Amino acid sequence: MTRNTQGNGDTGRRAPGPGLREIAAAAAAAAAGLAAIEDEFEKAVGAVVGALASGGKVLAAGNGGSAAEAMHLAEELSGRYHRDRRALPGLALCADGTALTCIGNDYGFDRLFSRQVEAFCSAGDVLALFTTSGNSANLARAAEAARAKGAKVIGFTGKGGGPLAPLCDVLLDVPGAAAPHVQECHEILLHALLERVDAAFAD
Repeated sequence: MTRNTQGNGDTGRRAPGPGLREIAAAAAAAAAGLAAIEDEFEKAVGAVVGALASGGKVLAAGNGGSAAEAMHLAEELSGRYHRDRRALPGLALCADGTALTCIGNDYGFDRLFSRQVEAFCSAGDVLALFTTSGNSANLARAAEAARAKGAKVIGFTGKGGGPLAPLCDVLLDVPGAAAPHVQECHEILLHALLERVDAAFAD
């Protein structure tokens, strides 16, 4: 039987989603709002550059798309952003599938990152946590473990930072944006941070 595709016009079709210009405008508006957290950003730069200059390291974690941002930070430190400089120690706690499945199986999802913080984090290090809401229990536990070790915690968040906010030494909370635009703003903050790291350690 041949399906009749004639004569019904647009009946039954879904309305199209927002166009590229609309999406880009929303992203630009979210990015413009980052000016409100410039002071916190400078604190984050000071924490990261200070830790690296003192022989410390930067650990990072996140879930889902935020895990990709954590890995992006770590690889740009050990590699480079766009200026030549010495390699810097960055470790993504969400990158090793064997560790994640081992810890998740033996200790549960909530301890995926805190267990690794207990293993790898030292006083003077920085733990960077990426989340659009701040509601992930495994990130809160990682922050608690890092603080117990004497490390500083930087939260890249949205929506006020949720339960993670009071556990952060520096809170980079993207003002008033939907989750997709929070992630885009995290990339801007991440790249701005890496620019400053490159400048601090450039050859």
